[in-house]
Amino acid sequence: MIVINRIWEMPNSKTFKIKACDKIIHKYMKPNQLWADPFARDSTLAKDTNDLNPNTLAKSHVDALDFLKSLESNHYDGVLYDPPYNLAQMKQCYDGNHIKVDHQFTNNHYWKELKLEIARIIKPGGYSISFNWNTCGIGKCNGFEIIEVLDICHGAMHYDTLVTVEKKIIEKLF
Repeated sequence: MIVINRIWEMPNSKTFKIKACDKIIHKYMKPNQLWADPFARDSTLAKDTNDLNPNTLAKSHVDALDFLKSLESNHYDGVLYDPPYNLAQMKQCYDGNHIKVDHQFTNNHYWKELKLEIARIIKPGGYSISFNWNTCGIGKCNGFEIIEVLDICHGAMHYDTLVTVEKKIIEKLF
C-alpha cells in the first residue's frame, strides 16, 4: 500500500531545509546507516556526498554518474536523489564555475543511467528518497516499490515538490 500525503509549506531552494522534507528523510534514514547523495550541494545528511559544483560542502565534486559508478554494489542503506528538476535549474546550479551544462544533461539516457547506478548501490531492503516535480523515482523496472509519496504544495506561483520514497525489493542482475 502506498501512503500519500499533501501539505503546504514555503519553498526553499535548499530542498532538505523544507521541514517536511527533513522529516521524511529522518523517518527512513536511521543513525549509523550508510547513505549517498549524488547531488548534495551543501547537505551533509548522507555520509557520501557529491556535487559537480566545487563551491559546495560535498566531499566529492565529479559528475553524479561518475560518483555513483565509483560506489560499491549493494552497499548503501539508501540514496537521497535530489537532482535539478529541469534544464533551467541545471543551468542555474551548474553553469559557470568552469562547468558547462551540455546535451548530456538533457538526454534521457543520462538520467536512466543514474537510476540504474542508484539501484545497483542500494542494498535489498534499502531506500531511495527522490525529490522532483514528478513521482517517477528510481522505478519498478529497477527493482523498487513506491511506499510513500509526499506532495508539498508551495502556493500559486510555485510547482509542488514531490517526494517519492521507494524500497528496493528485487535484486536486479547488473
